[in-house]
Amino acid sequence: MNVTQILEINDVRLEVRRIAGQPGLAPIVFLHEGLGSVALWTQRGLDWPQAVCAATGRAGVVYSRRGYGKSAPVPDVRGSGRLLPDYMHREAWEMLPALLRALDISRPVLLGHSDGATIALLHASRYPVAACIAMAPHVLVEDIAVQAITEARTAFESGGLRDRLARYHADVDVAFWQWNDIWLSEAFRRFDIREECSRITAPLLLIQGLDDEYGTLRQLEEIVRVAPHARQLRLAACGHSPQRDQPGQTVEAITDFLKAAR
Repeated sequence: MNVTQILEINDVRLEVRRIAGQPGLAPIVFLHEGLGSVALWTQRGLDWPQAVCAATGRAGVVYSRRGYGKSAPVPDVRGSGRLLPDYMHREAWEMLPALLRALDISRPVLLGHSDGATIALLHASRYPVAACIAMAPHVLVEDIAVQAITEARTAFESGGLRDRLARYHADVDVAFWQWNDIWLSEAFRRFDIREECSRITAPLLLIQGLDDEYGTLRQLEEIVRVAPHARQLRLAACGHSPQRDQPGQTVEAITDFLKAAR
């Protein structure tokens, strides 16, 4: 089975892709970045979720959050529909649990990138998971992220970023502005989930590139300080996206990490 469908979760239409795997192993739920989608996991000729599922033998679930990919848009995204500073908490504690219930998944492996990694950490702090893998997570807001996101706004408004993203999102303006506006808001500068991370007891793997343009290694260090059981992988010649910059090393590390997880 490798199918993509639209499911209605909490009265929201979500694009969901399912990848077949061996029975008896917890499936991997892929949680995308701030501008990601189901389709954006596949780039440079590599279907990365498929590669991870094949290497681990596990089934996979890949979905686009509201406003991304082919999922339902957000009305008035820069007005009444503007995201609030707790948007990742709400995704982790409301929408993701509802999706897992609909798919009859009780203890998933969560594999998130960037915003998706933060959502994975938040979910694992409150709900049972077989394991949690966080690639380039954000546990607090650093100046380097604000600078990079400011530059992304310029590239979207006057560069080629809008056209590139439009290939992956049904409503590219919703996808971009719901992320960019909240990250550049003054209210979001106080975002901090270190306390939530201290409650994670599941096996935890943290992955970050040494050249990450959206965050420093402080992100991993702060998680390890409150969750000392976490394993780390720091990748050379790698920016914000380990799955694109160092796919082989990243898949190998995930496969090794998940050998002990059921």
